[in-house]
Amino acid sequence: MEETKGIKQTKRISRAQFLAGAAAVGAAGALGPAGQARATERRHGRGLRRRGVVYTVGEGETPGTAWNARRMRADVRAVRDDLHADTIDVTGDGVERLTATAAEAAERGLHIWLQPTLGDAPQRDILEHLAETGRFAERLRRQGAGVDFSVGCEFWLFVPGILPGETVLERVRNLQNGTVDWPRAQRRLADFTAKAAKTGRSVFKGNLSYAAAQSIDDPDWNLFDIVGIDYYSYFPERSGYVRELKRYLRWGKPLAITEFGTCAYVGAPETAGMGWDVVDYGKEPPEIKGDLVRSERVQADYVGELLDVFESMGLYAAMTFEFLSADAPHRPDEPRLDLDMATYALTKTIKDRPDDPASGWHWEPKEAFHAVARRYGAAGHRDHRCTAPGSRSMKTSTGSWDSTVNPWRS
Repeated sequence: MEETKGIKQTKRISRAQFLAGAAAVGAAGALGPAGQARATERRHGRGLRRRGVVYTVGEGETPGTAWNARRMRADVRAVRDDLHADTIDVTGDGVERLTATAAEAAERGLHIWLQPTLGDAPQRDILEHLAETGRFAERLRRQGAGVDFSVGCEFWLFVPGILPGETVLERVRNLQNGTVDWPRAQRRLADFTAKAAKTGRSVFKGNLSYAAAQSIDDPDWNLFDIVGIDYYSYFPERSGYVRELKRYLRWGKPLAITEFGTCAYVGAPETAGMGWDVVDYGKEPPEIKGDLVRSERVQADYVGELLDVFESMGLYAAMTFEFLSADAPHRPDEPRLDLDMATYALTKTIKDRPDDPASGWHWEPKEAFHAVARRYGAAGHRDHRCTAPGSRSMKTSTGSWDSTVNPWRS
């Protein structure tokens, strides 16, 4: 399989860069009145329908952390068998990486939330990348796989031409400097979102969605079947989360939490999505700023509490952010170099040779991984699933699953 011709490959844009922009703009694009939330009462007590985790594919920052099909297959098995998730949010850029990972997840019986996020490329290329990925999603769907397709993530920052600036970092600086004409940016955002939705509809016939930035991005949800929210909030009481989330139910459509989570140090949840901003990248190697206290328990408690809230509200889906952050290794011997502390990952990356950029590595589960696995596993038993994940054979009208859809299988 070849990449779509004409699509420019760019350096992966991190979640940290997105959140930086979100913090800068603040309430500039805040949502309007919440309206009625009758869907909450209808779904209350039924639990989540989809329980998943975000799995980001990208080029990787070093050869040692570059995308690898063998490693990806092992990760997908772990998502199903160890995390007990029934859904995987496959996101990132590169049609080959996205489709190979989605195909593997389909073969393992996982429900797929497929979300291409090519950034810092011309809008035309982003739409082509979206269309090519969507065609593959439709192919999976027609062969019996469970697939929801998201046309992208937070276009206002991801896509050039909406905010001033050629790169994410330039757009972040413009947001911070207050040099954004927000009404004009909102019109541009609405225009591109409509184009993306039209492109998605043209190639994919299942449920369509979009991952909107919490309290900033307010798209016309009539364009989509599922409301998707990247959710990073902190409240001392659970009632605060319920009250805030109800506003996203006013459209009367299923609500998916497309991202949520926090970092592994004391005080991280209170940063409301800015927990990553504790690394000094001006130093070599990068260092953790201040005297932070690593705490996997803090991360686990926050993620667990949010999952309990989502379950109690009977939302459509929740995808924990994220499974792995390979480029931010854990250094138990050097706390100031413990970049894993500033990630949202459920696993910690352990390098064989910490000071060697070419070193091999493996991941180990953090406490948050176990907190999620316990809840997902228990929910699976409660749901009385008749078929164990991965054991069903996906059928089409013409026969069984076409294994050639995934040429990366060995």
